Amino acid sequence: MAMDSGTAIHRRLFLMGASSFAAATAWPGGAGAAPSPQQFQIVAGAGRWPLVDTAHKPTGVWCYGGQIPGPEIRVRQNEPVRIVVENRLDEDTTVHWHGVRLPNTMDGVPGLTQPPIKPGDTFTYEFTPPDAGTFWYHPHADTLRQLGRGLAGVLVVEEAKPFPVDREVTWVLADWRLAPDAQIVPGFGNAMEAAMAGRVGNIVSLNGAQREEVPVRAGERIRLRLVNTSLARIMALRFENHHPVVIAVDGQPCDPHEPDGGRLLLGPAMRIDVVLDMQGKPGERYRVVDDFYPDISYWLTHLAYDDRAAVEPGTPKHPLALPRNPLPEPNLDQAERHVLTLQGGMMGGGMMGMGGKAAWAINGKSMTGDGHAGMPPLLTLNLGRSYVLTMRNETAWWHPMHLHGLSFRILSRNGRPVPYRQWADTVLVAPRETVDVAFVADNPGDWMLHCHVIDHQMSGLMTVLRIA
Repeated sequence: MAMDSGTAIHRRLFLMGASSFAAATAWPGGAGAAPSPQQFQIVAGAGRWPLVDTAHKPTGVWCYGGQIPGPEIRVRQNEPVRIVVENRLDEDTTVHWHGVRLPNTMDGVPGLTQPPIKPGDTFTYEFTPPDAGTFWYHPHADTLRQLGRGLAGVLVVEEAKPFPVDREVTWVLADWRLAPDAQIVPGFGNAMEAAMAGRVGNIVSLNGAQREEVPVRAGERIRLRLVNTSLARIMALRFENHHPVVIAVDGQPCDPHEPDGGRLLLGPAMRIDVVLDMQGKPGERYRVVDDFYPDISYWLTHLAYDDRAAVEPGTPKHPLALPRNPLPEPNLDQAERHVLTLQGGMMGGGMMGMGGKAAWAINGKSMTGDGHAGMPPLLTLNLGRSYVLTMRNETAWWHPMHLHGLSFRILSRNGRPVPYRQWADTVLVAPRETVDVAFVADNPGDWMLHCHVIDHQMSGLMTVLRIA
Protein backbone atom coordinates (compact mmCIF):
# COMPACT_ATOMS: atom_id res chain seq x y z
CA MET A 1 0.00 0.00 0.00
CA ALA A 2 1.25 3.46 -0.82
CA MET A 3 2.01 5.43 2.29
CA ASP A 4 1.86 8.99 0.95
CA SER A 5 -0.61 10.59 3.36
CA GLY A 6 -0.60 13.71 1.22
CA THR A 7 -2.13 11.91 -1.77
CA ALA A 8 -5.90 12.07 -1.62
CA ILE A 9 -6.41 8.57 -2.97
CA HIS A 10 -4.37 7.13 -0.09
CA ARG A 11 -6.01 8.97 2.80
CA ARG A 12 -7.12 6.94 5.77
CA LEU A 13 -10.57 5.48 5.97
CA PHE A 14 -13.53 5.83 8.25
CA LEU A 15 -16.63 4.10 9.52
CA MET A 16 -19.80 5.61 8.00
CA GLY A 17 -22.41 5.30 10.71
CA ALA A 18 -24.85 2.42 10.83
CA SER A 19 -25.25 0.26 7.72
CA SER A 20 -28.22 1.10 5.59
CA PHE A 21 -31.16 -1.14 4.83
CA ALA A 22 -32.00 0.86 1.75
CA ALA A 23 -31.70 -2.10 -0.60
CA ALA A 24 -32.41 -4.93 1.84
CA THR A 25 -35.94 -3.86 2.55
CA ALA A 26 -37.78 -5.95 5.11
CA TRP A 27 -41.29 -6.91 3.97
CA PRO A 28 -44.15 -7.30 6.45
CA GLY A 29 -44.86 -10.92 7.36
CA GLY A 30 -48.20 -12.57 7.91
CA ALA A 31 -49.67 -13.77 11.16
CA GLY A 32 -49.47 -17.39 12.25
CA ALA A 33 -48.41 -19.75 14.98
CA ALA A 34 -44.97 -20.39 13.47
CA PRO A 35 -42.58 -17.47 12.94
CA SER A 36 -42.98 -15.92 9.53
CA PRO A 37 -39.71 -15.68 7.62
CA GLN A 38 -37.90 -12.38 7.76
CA GLN A 39 -37.90 -11.32 4.13
CA PHE A 40 -35.38 -9.21 2.25
CA GLN A 41 -34.61 -8.30 -1.32
CA ILE A 42 -31.09 -7.60 -2.59
CA VAL A 43 -30.15 -6.38 -6.07
CA ALA A 44 -26.69 -7.07 -7.53
CA GLY A 45 -25.65 -4.59 -10.20
CA ALA A 46 -23.22 -1.98 -11.42
CA GLY A 47 -22.94 1.35 -9.64
CA ARG A 48 -20.66 4.18 -8.62
CA TRP A 49 -19.36 4.77 -5.11
CA PRO A 50 -17.07 7.46 -3.61
CA LEU A 51 -14.26 5.28 -2.30
CA VAL A 52 -11.96 8.30 -2.20
CA ASP A 53 -12.55 11.99 -1.63
CA THR A 54 -14.73 14.36 -3.62
CA ALA A 55 -11.74 15.51 -5.69
CA HIS A 56 -12.11 12.25 -7.61
CA LYS A 57 -15.03 10.86 -9.54
CA PRO A 58 -16.86 8.04 -7.77
CA THR A 59 -15.40 4.64 -8.49
CA GLY A 60 -17.21 2.33 -10.88
CA VAL A 61 -18.12 -0.72 -8.78
CA TRP A 62 -20.37 -3.76 -8.69
CA CYS A 63 -22.45 -3.71 -5.56
CA TYR A 64 -25.51 -4.88 -3.69
CA GLY A 65 -28.29 -2.32 -3.42
CA GLY A 66 -26.21 0.45 -4.96
CA GLN A 67 -23.85 0.76 -1.98
CA ILE A 68 -20.43 -0.33 -0.69
CA PRO A 69 -20.52 -2.48 1.35
CA GLY A 70 -23.90 -4.05 0.63
CA PRO A 71 -26.72 -3.54 3.12
CA GLU A 72 -26.14 -5.08 6.53
CA ILE A 73 -28.81 -7.73 6.95
CA ARG A 74 -29.86 -8.47 10.54
CA VAL A 75 -31.82 -11.59 11.32
CA ARG A 76 -32.62 -13.60 14.45
CA GLN A 77 -31.14 -16.88 15.56
CA ASN A 78 -33.38 -19.92 14.93
CA GLU A 79 -35.91 -17.90 12.93
CA PRO A 80 -36.50 -18.50 9.19
CA VAL A 81 -35.12 -16.10 6.61
CA ARG A 82 -36.08 -15.56 2.96
CA ILE A 83 -33.79 -13.43 0.80
CA VAL A 84 -34.62 -12.73 -2.86
CA VAL A 85 -31.55 -11.89 -4.94
CA GLU A 86 -32.04 -10.12 -8.27
CA ASN A 87 -29.20 -10.15 -10.78
CA ARG A 88 -28.79 -6.90 -12.73
CA LEU A 89 -25.23 -7.70 -13.78
CA ASP A 90 -24.40 -8.61 -17.36
CA GLU A 91 -23.18 -12.05 -16.24
CA ASP A 92 -24.21 -14.95 -14.01
CA THR A 93 -23.94 -14.62 -10.25
CA THR A 94 -24.84 -16.41 -7.01
CA VAL A 95 -24.72 -15.51 -3.31
CA HIS A 96 -22.77 -17.55 -0.76
CA TRP A 97 -23.81 -17.00 2.87
CA HIS A 98 -20.34 -17.32 4.30
CA GLY A 99 -20.12 -19.22 7.59
CA VAL A 100 -23.82 -20.00 7.94
CA ARG A 101 -24.66 -23.66 8.58
CA LEU A 102 -27.51 -23.93 6.10
CA PRO A 103 -28.97 -26.52 3.68
CA ASN A 104 -26.64 -27.46 0.83
CA THR A 105 -29.09 -26.18 -1.80
CA MET A 106 -28.80 -22.68 -0.31
CA ASP A 107 -24.97 -22.52 -0.29
CA GLY A 108 -24.58 -20.51 -3.49
CA VAL A 109 -21.99 -22.53 -5.45
CA PRO A 110 -22.96 -22.49 -9.15
CA GLY A 111 -23.52 -25.92 -10.60
CA LEU A 112 -22.59 -27.72 -7.38
CA THR A 113 -25.49 -26.54 -5.18
CA GLN A 114 -27.69 -24.36 -7.43
CA PRO A 115 -28.04 -23.12 -11.00
CA PRO A 116 -26.35 -19.75 -11.50
CA ILE A 117 -28.61 -16.70 -11.42
CA LYS A 118 -28.77 -15.47 -15.00
CA PRO A 119 -28.84 -11.74 -15.84
CA GLY A 120 -32.34 -10.42 -15.17
CA ASP A 121 -33.34 -13.44 -13.06
CA THR A 122 -33.88 -13.89 -9.34
CA PHE A 123 -33.15 -16.65 -6.86
CA THR A 124 -34.70 -17.05 -3.42
CA TYR A 125 -32.50 -18.21 -0.55
CA GLU A 126 -34.35 -19.70 2.41
CA PHE A 127 -32.73 -20.95 5.60
CA THR A 128 -32.98 -20.84 9.39
CA PRO A 129 -29.65 -19.80 10.94
CA PRO A 130 -28.85 -22.02 13.93
CA ASP A 131 -25.97 -19.84 15.13
CA ALA A 132 -25.84 -16.26 16.31
CA GLY A 133 -22.82 -14.31 15.13
CA THR A 134 -21.10 -12.26 12.45
CA PHE A 135 -21.33 -13.70 8.93
CA TRP A 136 -21.19 -12.20 5.45
CA TYR A 137 -22.39 -12.68 1.90
CA HIS A 138 -20.62 -12.55 -1.44
CA PRO A 139 -20.75 -14.07 -4.94
CA HIS A 140 -19.39 -17.50 -5.79
CA ALA A 141 -19.45 -16.88 -9.55
CA ASP A 142 -16.68 -15.00 -11.35
CA THR A 143 -15.59 -14.46 -7.77
CA LEU A 144 -12.36 -12.64 -8.52
CA ARG A 145 -14.05 -9.82 -10.43
CA GLN A 146 -17.39 -9.75 -8.62
CA LEU A 147 -15.93 -9.69 -5.11
CA GLY A 148 -12.96 -7.59 -6.24
CA ARG A 149 -15.31 -4.97 -7.70
CA GLY A 150 -17.30 -4.67 -4.48
CA LEU A 151 -20.00 -7.33 -4.13
CA ALA A 152 -19.95 -8.02 -0.40
CA GLY A 153 -22.15 -7.39 2.63
CA VAL A 154 -22.56 -8.45 6.24
CA LEU A 155 -25.14 -10.80 7.69
CA VAL A 156 -25.59 -10.45 11.46
CA VAL A 157 -27.52 -13.14 13.30
CA GLU A 158 -28.59 -11.66 16.60
CA GLU A 159 -28.50 -13.52 19.92
CA ALA A 160 -31.77 -14.17 21.74
CA LYS A 161 -30.72 -11.66 24.40
CA PRO A 162 -28.82 -8.53 23.37
CA PHE A 163 -25.19 -8.50 24.45
CA PRO A 164 -24.94 -5.68 27.02
CA VAL A 165 -22.67 -3.00 25.58
CA ASP A 166 -23.11 0.73 25.10
CA ARG A 167 -22.86 0.45 21.31
CA GLU A 168 -22.42 -2.13 18.59
CA VAL A 169 -20.37 -1.27 15.49
CA THR A 170 -19.50 -3.21 12.32
CA TRP A 171 -16.34 -2.55 10.33
CA VAL A 172 -16.33 -4.06 6.84
CA LEU A 173 -12.73 -3.99 5.64
CA ALA A 174 -11.81 -4.36 1.98
CA ASP A 175 -8.85 -3.48 -0.19
CA TRP A 176 -8.94 -2.15 -3.71
CA ARG A 177 -6.44 -1.68 -6.49
CA LEU A 178 -7.20 1.79 -7.81
CA ALA A 179 -5.61 3.86 -10.56
CA PRO A 180 -4.82 7.56 -9.96
CA ASP A 181 -8.28 8.47 -11.29
CA ALA A 182 -9.82 6.34 -8.48
CA GLN A 183 -11.07 3.68 -10.89
CA ILE A 184 -10.47 -0.05 -10.38
CA VAL A 185 -7.40 -1.35 -12.16
CA PRO A 186 -8.35 -4.23 -14.49
CA GLY A 187 -6.29 -7.38 -14.88
CA PHE A 188 -7.97 -9.74 -12.43
CA GLY A 189 -6.46 -13.22 -12.63
CA ASN A 190 -2.82 -12.26 -13.19
CA ALA A 191 -0.85 -15.53 -13.41
CA MET A 192 2.12 -14.28 -11.37
CA GLU A 193 -0.13 -13.03 -8.58
CA ALA A 194 -2.14 -16.24 -8.63
CA ALA A 195 1.01 -18.23 -7.87
CA MET A 196 2.08 -15.87 -5.08
CA ALA A 197 0.09 -13.79 -2.56
CA GLY A 198 -2.88 -12.98 -4.80
CA ARG A 199 -4.25 -9.58 -5.80
CA VAL A 200 -3.42 -7.20 -2.95
CA GLY A 201 -4.74 -3.66 -3.41
CA ASN A 202 -3.27 -0.24 -2.76
CA ILE A 203 -6.10 1.22 -0.67
CA VAL A 204 -8.03 -0.25 2.26
CA SER A 205 -11.60 0.88 2.84
CA LEU A 206 -13.55 0.80 6.07
CA ASN A 207 -17.27 0.48 5.37
CA GLY A 208 -16.64 1.86 1.91
CA ALA A 209 -15.83 5.32 3.26
CA GLN A 210 -12.73 7.49 3.51
CA ARG A 211 -12.10 9.70 6.49
CA GLU A 212 -9.50 9.84 9.21
CA GLU A 213 -11.51 9.33 12.40
CA VAL A 214 -14.01 7.11 14.17
CA PRO A 215 -15.81 9.14 16.87
CA VAL A 216 -15.88 7.55 20.33
CA ARG A 217 -16.48 8.64 23.91
CA ALA A 218 -14.39 7.90 26.97
CA GLY A 219 -15.83 5.23 29.23
CA GLU A 220 -18.11 3.52 26.73
CA ARG A 221 -17.94 -0.18 25.91
CA ILE A 222 -18.29 -1.17 22.25
CA ARG A 223 -18.88 -4.49 20.56
CA LEU A 224 -16.90 -4.26 17.34
CA ARG A 225 -17.59 -6.74 14.55
CA LEU A 226 -14.61 -6.92 12.17
CA VAL A 227 -15.03 -8.48 8.71
CA ASN A 228 -12.22 -8.84 6.13
CA THR A 229 -13.79 -9.02 2.65
CA SER A 230 -10.53 -8.58 0.71
CA LEU A 231 -9.53 -10.81 -2.17
CA ALA A 232 -6.11 -11.52 -0.68
CA ARG A 233 -4.98 -8.98 1.93
CA ILE A 234 -4.23 -10.34 5.40
CA MET A 235 -4.58 -7.77 8.18
CA ALA A 236 -3.09 -7.51 11.67
CA LEU A 237 -4.82 -4.69 13.54
CA ARG A 238 -3.38 -2.98 16.61
CA PHE A 239 -5.40 -0.49 18.63
CA GLU A 240 -3.00 2.06 20.08
CA ASN A 241 -3.29 2.24 23.91
CA HIS A 242 -6.38 0.01 23.85
CA HIS A 243 -6.90 -3.64 24.73
CA PRO A 244 -9.50 -5.40 22.57
CA VAL A 245 -10.89 -8.61 24.02
CA VAL A 246 -11.81 -11.30 21.48
CA ILE A 247 -15.25 -12.79 22.18
CA ALA A 248 -15.98 -14.58 18.88
CA VAL A 249 -14.11 -15.89 15.83
CA ASP A 250 -15.98 -16.35 12.53
CA GLY A 251 -19.25 -15.81 14.38
CA GLN A 252 -18.57 -18.55 16.93
CA PRO A 253 -18.12 -17.51 20.60
CA CYS A 254 -14.79 -18.36 22.22
CA ASP A 255 -13.31 -17.95 25.68
CA PRO A 256 -12.73 -14.17 26.00
CA HIS A 257 -9.06 -13.28 25.63
CA GLU A 258 -6.68 -10.59 24.50
CA PRO A 259 -4.94 -11.50 21.23
CA ASP A 260 -1.25 -12.40 21.15
CA GLY A 261 0.81 -9.24 21.06
CA GLY A 262 -2.38 -7.19 20.95
CA ARG A 263 -2.73 -7.86 17.19
CA LEU A 264 -6.01 -9.03 15.67
CA LEU A 265 -5.07 -11.30 12.77
CA LEU A 266 -7.68 -11.32 10.00
CA GLY A 267 -7.17 -13.31 6.83
CA PRO A 268 -9.54 -12.84 3.89
CA ALA A 269 -13.11 -13.94 4.77
CA MET A 270 -12.37 -14.08 8.51
CA ARG A 271 -14.37 -12.26 11.19
CA ILE A 272 -13.52 -11.34 14.76
CA ASP A 273 -15.87 -9.86 17.36
CA VAL A 274 -14.17 -7.87 20.11
CA VAL A 275 -15.20 -5.89 23.14
CA LEU A 276 -13.41 -2.56 23.22
CA ASP A 277 -13.45 -0.47 26.37
CA MET A 278 -12.78 3.18 25.55
CA GLN A 279 -10.11 3.98 28.10
CA GLY A 280 -8.54 6.91 26.28
CA LYS A 281 -8.65 10.55 27.30
CA PRO A 282 -11.33 12.99 26.13
CA GLY A 283 -10.11 15.00 23.15
CA GLU A 284 -7.29 12.55 22.27
CA ARG A 285 -6.81 10.45 19.11
CA TYR A 286 -5.42 6.92 18.95
CA ARG A 287 -4.32 5.09 15.82
CA VAL A 288 -5.60 1.77 14.52
CA VAL A 289 -2.63 0.27 12.66
CA ASP A 290 -2.40 -2.65 10.25
CA ASP A 291 1.16 -3.95 10.30
CA PHE A 292 0.81 -7.47 8.90
CA TYR A 293 3.10 -6.49 6.01
CA PRO A 294 5.88 -4.63 7.88
CA ASP A 295 7.21 -2.86 4.80
CA ILE A 296 3.81 -1.32 4.05
CA SER A 297 2.45 -0.79 7.54
CA TYR A 298 -0.20 1.93 7.63
CA TRP A 299 -2.78 3.38 9.95
CA LEU A 300 -6.34 2.51 9.08
CA THR A 301 -8.09 5.18 11.11
CA HIS A 302 -8.04 7.01 14.46
CA LEU A 303 -10.25 6.48 17.46
CA ALA A 304 -11.18 10.13 18.03
CA TYR A 305 -12.45 10.91 21.53
CA ASP A 306 -14.85 13.80 21.87
CA ASP A 307 -14.26 16.40 24.55
CA ARG A 308 -16.98 15.27 26.91
CA ALA A 309 -16.15 13.68 30.23
CA ALA A 310 -16.12 9.91 30.44
CA VAL A 311 -19.42 8.06 30.45
CA GLU A 312 -20.53 7.55 34.03
CA PRO A 313 -20.30 3.87 34.96
CA GLY A 314 -23.64 2.30 35.73
CA THR A 315 -23.85 -1.23 37.01
CA PRO A 316 -20.59 -3.19 37.28
CA LYS A 317 -19.19 -4.35 33.97
CA HIS A 318 -20.81 -7.62 32.92
CA PRO A 319 -18.91 -10.81 32.03
CA LEU A 320 -17.63 -10.76 28.46
CA ALA A 321 -18.51 -14.29 27.37
CA LEU A 322 -21.17 -14.79 24.69
CA PRO A 323 -23.55 -17.76 24.90
CA ARG A 324 -22.22 -20.70 22.90
CA ASN A 325 -23.91 -21.78 19.69
CA PRO A 326 -25.33 -25.33 19.34
CA LEU A 327 -22.29 -26.85 17.63
CA PRO A 328 -21.91 -30.62 18.04
CA GLU A 329 -18.71 -31.46 19.92
CA PRO A 330 -16.50 -33.88 17.96
CA ASN A 331 -15.45 -37.11 19.66
CA LEU A 332 -11.69 -36.91 19.26
CA ASP A 333 -11.06 -40.43 20.54
CA GLN A 334 -13.24 -41.97 17.82
CA ALA A 335 -12.69 -39.39 15.08
CA GLU A 336 -11.58 -40.47 11.62
CA ARG A 337 -8.47 -38.58 10.54
CA HIS A 338 -7.39 -37.28 7.15
CA VAL A 339 -4.43 -35.23 5.96
CA LEU A 340 -4.92 -32.45 3.41
CA THR A 341 -1.62 -31.29 1.96
CA LEU A 342 -1.58 -27.81 0.40
CA GLN A 343 0.86 -27.72 -2.50
CA GLY A 344 2.18 -25.50 -5.29
CA GLY A 345 2.66 -21.82 -5.89
CA MET A 346 5.87 -19.95 -6.59
CA MET A 347 8.78 -21.32 -4.56
CA GLY A 348 6.69 -24.41 -3.94
CA GLY A 349 6.98 -26.35 -7.17
CA GLY A 350 3.76 -25.01 -8.72
CA MET A 351 3.21 -23.70 -12.22
CA MET A 352 1.83 -20.21 -12.73
CA GLY A 353 -1.94 -20.49 -12.89
CA MET A 354 -5.13 -18.90 -14.23
CA GLY A 355 -6.39 -19.24 -17.76
CA GLY A 356 -7.55 -22.72 -16.83
CA LYS A 357 -4.09 -23.78 -15.60
CA ALA A 358 -3.54 -24.90 -12.03
CA ALA A 359 -0.91 -23.34 -9.79
CA TRP A 360 -2.03 -25.10 -6.60
CA ALA A 361 -3.24 -28.50 -5.45
CA ILE A 362 -4.64 -30.35 -2.44
CA ASN A 363 -3.26 -33.87 -2.11
CA GLY A 364 -1.96 -33.59 -5.65
CA LYS A 365 -5.33 -32.72 -7.17
CA SER A 366 -6.38 -29.31 -8.49
CA MET A 367 -9.83 -27.84 -8.98
CA THR A 368 -10.01 -24.49 -10.73
CA GLY A 369 -12.76 -21.89 -11.02
CA ASP A 370 -15.76 -21.01 -8.87
CA GLY A 371 -17.58 -24.34 -8.77
CA HIS A 372 -19.42 -26.45 -11.32
CA ALA A 373 -21.59 -29.52 -11.65
CA GLY A 374 -20.02 -32.92 -11.25
CA MET A 375 -17.08 -31.89 -9.08
CA PRO A 376 -15.78 -35.19 -7.64
CA PRO A 377 -15.28 -35.26 -3.87
CA LEU A 378 -11.78 -35.65 -2.48
CA LEU A 379 -13.26 -37.29 0.62
CA THR A 380 -16.62 -38.86 1.38
CA LEU A 381 -17.54 -38.46 5.06
CA ASN A 382 -20.15 -40.41 6.97
CA LEU A 383 -23.08 -38.34 8.20
CA GLY A 384 -22.89 -37.86 11.96
CA ARG A 385 -19.30 -39.04 12.40
CA SER A 386 -16.48 -37.00 13.95
CA TYR A 387 -13.48 -36.05 11.82
CA VAL A 388 -10.07 -34.48 12.33
CA LEU A 389 -8.52 -32.81 9.29
CA THR A 390 -4.81 -32.05 9.31
CA MET A 391 -4.05 -29.20 6.91
CA ARG A 392 -0.36 -29.30 6.06
CA ASN A 393 0.84 -26.21 4.20
CA GLU A 394 3.87 -27.17 2.14
CA THR A 395 3.84 -23.86 0.26
CA ALA A 396 5.62 -20.56 0.85
CA TRP A 397 2.35 -18.61 1.13
CA TRP A 398 -0.46 -18.00 3.61
CA HIS A 399 -3.81 -19.71 3.01
CA PRO A 400 -7.12 -18.86 4.74
CA MET A 401 -8.83 -22.24 4.28
CA HIS A 402 -12.64 -22.04 4.28
CA LEU A 403 -15.04 -24.96 4.69
CA HIS A 404 -18.61 -24.41 3.51
CA GLY A 405 -21.62 -25.58 5.51
CA LEU A 406 -19.88 -26.37 8.80
CA SER A 407 -17.80 -24.87 11.58
CA PHE A 408 -14.77 -26.65 12.98
CA ARG A 409 -12.86 -26.46 16.22
CA ILE A 410 -9.21 -25.41 15.80
CA LEU A 411 -7.28 -27.98 17.83
CA SER A 412 -3.58 -27.29 17.29
CA ARG A 413 -0.91 -25.52 15.27
CA ASN A 414 2.30 -27.42 14.65
CA GLY A 415 1.29 -29.79 17.43
CA ARG A 416 0.70 -27.08 20.03
CA PRO A 417 -2.87 -26.86 21.38
CA VAL A 418 -4.86 -23.77 20.40
CA PRO A 419 -6.36 -22.16 23.53
CA TYR A 420 -9.69 -20.44 24.23
CA ARG A 421 -11.91 -23.10 22.58
CA GLN A 422 -11.91 -21.42 19.20
CA TRP A 423 -14.26 -22.52 16.43
CA ALA A 424 -14.11 -21.14 12.90
CA ASP A 425 -15.11 -21.71 9.30
CA THR A 426 -11.93 -20.12 7.88
CA VAL A 427 -8.53 -20.92 9.37
CA LEU A 428 -5.40 -19.00 8.40
CA VAL A 429 -2.57 -21.47 7.73
CA ALA A 430 0.92 -19.95 7.67
CA PRO A 431 3.67 -21.11 5.30
CA ARG A 432 5.03 -24.53 6.31
CA GLU A 433 2.49 -24.71 9.14
CA THR A 434 0.31 -27.69 10.06
CA VAL A 435 -3.14 -27.08 11.59
CA ASP A 436 -5.51 -29.67 13.03
CA VAL A 437 -9.27 -28.98 13.02
CA ALA A 438 -12.19 -31.16 14.13
CA PHE A 439 -15.92 -31.27 13.44
CA VAL A 440 -18.95 -33.51 13.31
CA ALA A 441 -20.11 -34.16 9.75
CA ASP A 442 -23.74 -33.36 10.54
CA ASN A 443 -24.72 -31.39 7.42
CA PRO A 444 -25.29 -33.57 4.32
CA GLY A 445 -24.22 -32.49 0.86
CA ASP A 446 -21.22 -31.64 -1.31
CA TRP A 447 -19.30 -28.86 0.43
CA MET A 448 -16.44 -26.81 -0.94
CA LEU A 449 -13.16 -26.51 0.93
CA HIS A 450 -10.91 -23.85 -0.57
CA CYS A 451 -8.43 -21.08 0.04
CA HIS A 452 -10.12 -17.69 0.35
CA VAL A 453 -7.27 -15.91 -1.36
CA ILE A 454 -9.48 -15.98 -4.42
CA ASP A 455 -6.61 -16.17 -6.91
CA HIS A 456 -5.51 -19.36 -5.13
CA GLN A 457 -9.01 -20.84 -5.22
CA MET A 458 -9.44 -20.04 -8.90
CA SER A 459 -6.08 -21.62 -9.79
CA GLY A 460 -6.44 -24.94 -8.02
CA LEU A 461 -6.52 -24.66 -4.22
CA MET A 462 -10.03 -26.01 -3.91
CA THR A 463 -11.73 -29.34 -3.34
CA VAL A 464 -15.05 -30.89 -2.32
CA LEU A 465 -15.95 -32.88 0.80
CA ARG A 466 -19.06 -35.03 0.47
CA ILE A 467 -21.13 -35.77 3.57
CA ALA A 468 -23.60 -38.61 3.06
